[in-house]
Amino acid sequence: MVLSPADKTNVKTAWNAVGGQAGEHGAEALERMFLSFPTTKTYFPHFDLSHGSSQVKAHGKKVADALTNAVSHLDDLPGALSALSDLHAHKLRVDPVNFKLLSHCLLVTLASHHPAEFTPAVHASLDKFFAAVSTVLTSKYR
Repeated sequence: MVLSPADKTNVKTAWNAVGGQAGEHGAEALERMFLSFPTTKTYFPHFDLSHGSSQVKAHGKKVADALTNAVSHLDDLPGALSALSDLHAHKLRVDPVNFKLLSHCLLVTLASHHPAEFTPAVHASLDKFFAAVSTVLTSKYR
């Protein structure tokens, strides 16, 4: 999926608006995913998945940090996410559909916390961005 120059601007602007709340938003998106799609919990059998869990917060920060890295490397997502792609494909063996589910939960979380910035154009750009990230993360499954 190719991000247009306008998409890249929208993604960077939206992610800058998230700022220091990225880790909290990542954790909230994970909680949404676990509640809405209970099968996703199977990849976290060793986690305390209760609301406000330190493990969910820590993983939410990892997700947010990876997305921040991706936003900083929009022209080279495969290079920026190569190690994560290897990890998810070869060691963790996460079902690729879970990336789409988390992307959806991230969109909902961002829209709920940043309604003024979450215009239809920004929504579309973030959707394309998350789809591109998901594609990279699942690229080494083949």
